[in-house]
Amino acid sequence: MQHPDQDIRNRLLIARLPAMPQILIKLIELLQADDAGMPELAALIAKDAGMTSKILAVANSSAYQRHNRSVGLEQALVSLGTDMIKTLVISESVFQTFNNFPHSGSTDLRAFWKGSLTTAVIARDIARVLDYPQVEEAYLAGLLHNVGRLALLATAPKEYAYNFTARDDEELCAVEQRTLEITHAEAGAWLIERWHLDSFLADSVLYHHEPVARLEAAHPLIRIVRLAHQLCYHAAAPEAAAGAAALCGIEEEQLDAFVKSAARQVMRAAEHLGIDLAGADDIPAPPAMAQLAAAAPVDPVQARLQEEVRNMVLVQEMGQSFARQSGEAGMLDAMTRSARILFDLETTVILLESPTGHALQGAGSGEAQQRLSEFALPLNKPGLLADAANGRQLAFATRAGAAGGLGIAEEQLFRIVGSEALLCLPLVAGQRCLGMIVGGVPAWQLPLLQKKARFLQAFGNQAAAALETALSERGHARRQVAHVAEEYREASRRVVHEVNNPLSIIKNYLSVLDAKLARREPVVSEMSILNEEIDRVGQLINGLADLQPSEVGGVTTNVARVVEDVLRLFRATDFLPASVQVITRMQDGPQEIDGDADLLKQILVNLVKNAIEAQPQGGRIELANRGLVNRERRLYVELVVADAGPGLSQDVLANLFSAVKSSKEGKHHGLGLSIVHSLVKKMNGMISCRSGANGTSFELLLPARGSTSQLATVQARGVVDSV
Repeated sequence: MQHPDQDIRNRLLIARLPAMPQILIKLIELLQADDAGMPELAALIAKDAGMTSKILAVANSSAYQRHNRSVGLEQALVSLGTDMIKTLVISESVFQTFNNFPHSGSTDLRAFWKGSLTTAVIARDIARVLDYPQVEEAYLAGLLHNVGRLALLATAPKEYAYNFTARDDEELCAVEQRTLEITHAEAGAWLIERWHLDSFLADSVLYHHEPVARLEAAHPLIRIVRLAHQLCYHAAAPEAAAGAAALCGIEEEQLDAFVKSAARQVMRAAEHLGIDLAGADDIPAPPAMAQLAAAAPVDPVQARLQEEVRNMVLVQEMGQSFARQSGEAGMLDAMTRSARILFDLETTVILLESPTGHALQGAGSGEAQQRLSEFALPLNKPGLLADAANGRQLAFATRAGAAGGLGIAEEQLFRIVGSEALLCLPLVAGQRCLGMIVGGVPAWQLPLLQKKARFLQAFGNQAAAALETALSERGHARRQVAHVAEEYREASRRVVHEVNNPLSIIKNYLSVLDAKLARREPVVSEMSILNEEIDRVGQLINGLADLQPSEVGGVTTNVARVVEDVLRLFRATDFLPASVQVITRMQDGPQEIDGDADLLKQILVNLVKNAIEAQPQGGRIELANRGLVNRERRLYVELVVADAGPGLSQDVLANLFSAVKSSKEGKHHGLGLSIVHSLVKKMNGMISCRSGANGTSFELLLPARGSTSQLATVQARGVVDSV
């Protein structure tokens, strides 16, 4: 048999009770700001037609209208004043929301709303006396302190219809606890907690029937609502009223003034709000009673079907709730809260699969956060939790029933959750156990949970699906970060490698410059080269930020001129030994290419430098323009850099244009040809290498001038011809 309180909580979830209106939340925030202006208030209130009409109706009533003409919304707000605006906005929002509760239309709510309004007014007056900073919050708390009675009426009309009109006292709470195992204070607090307000509003609702002795150190809002409730419903009990007044530091002599003032304000507010309270005091409020309903025959098949349908709805609702959470931490908190509410768990903790998949680790949150964050359960050793995770099966255990059979991990969890029994619910996605929800429950509750095995597993599957999505997103984010980091590392290595070339040239030119200055020879040419190389260093460093460089277009470069500049750099310094002969064969034919001169210069510096280093005992380097080449219906200028060195081994040749470990000294060596390859690609060109016993040659195919536009024309003609 399902416990009544669990059934009521399930029905509260399914009933989709109304959320707090967004306009009320925004208006409360705005009204709490001391500098809130009337234009801002008018703009916000104008978004709600019902609220606007209510404001205009009150402002044009005989109590406020001093002229015969009607007023606009902003003028209406000015004439009403801030206090009346706050009262109307908060009250009307609450009435609009909760008058739409199921069964509210068939129930006489006059006494309910009069009690709520009276408590709200008294709470506001007490808050002002105590200098409580959020006076509107106190008014709203008083207005909502009994909303749990409406919630219970909406979700359990048969069980609660009689007691909805019963006297609001501790006996009512006792009867609710016996019949439903949930009080209207608990139901109201649960409802308000769904609004996620950063406030003690839900606490003030939860504790408004709490014994005075327990509230001495409570938050001021809780004590304010407790006293307001006492004065509204039990003003004839002076001792109880005096005790509640002492909580707030208020003299007994002041209490009567609160009650009389509230009576006047409530009637005036009801008139403005259009609420008929006439005869509200004549509605009987009998003592609460636990009614014995006549037992009706129950069809077990129908009852089971209803429970299955309800469970399906709940599971779908939970799945949507998990999907709406932002971030993994928020989703795990939502899982633990939902599991506690749905299955009446005392404590709930979550264990997640470790990165290696060999253990379950505690997800530290809530109580015992430190211990949970350090808790690990190996999955390769037998035990209750490990067996449940490996077998992907629901498991239960009690301290007494597993005496002597518990492992250290299980004993630790029993101490962490502090319960007599454990529920172990694996979170299974496909064939993988992503983690486990471990709940602490009283031992007597295990048979009830065992009957809900299918419901529990469905809940676990929804939670696992949401968790799998979150873990996938987290893994994707980590891979993206790692990819970007690797790109920056690679770009940094390339920049360091390339910067070394102009820096070495600058260093050698400085020595040449020093010698010329000593001989008082002109240094204009050297200074020009130094400026060019310094600029190139700057460009290389700035390029570090461009992980995805844009294509270079619209620039034309003369190949022969760039070759001449590169050789001039090498000849004027010690980079080119006298033992190395350089031969250039630049044709009279096409010399211009589509591409950036600095990129070509960077390519040739690397290739010439490698050619020099390949012939330490001296040799020959040839730079040749072999004219035009047609490749895939596109024209290229073929530029060759060849040396007479010993050639490259087959292994080196196979990995030539990749970043490899080099035999040269320095941690950035081995990158040169990979950089050359990427630069050639950036110029929309091609590079190949021939190597043998007679030397090595690098053949560059660089787009001939105008070849890009010619290719586009050919492609366009091909499209037309095909049509």
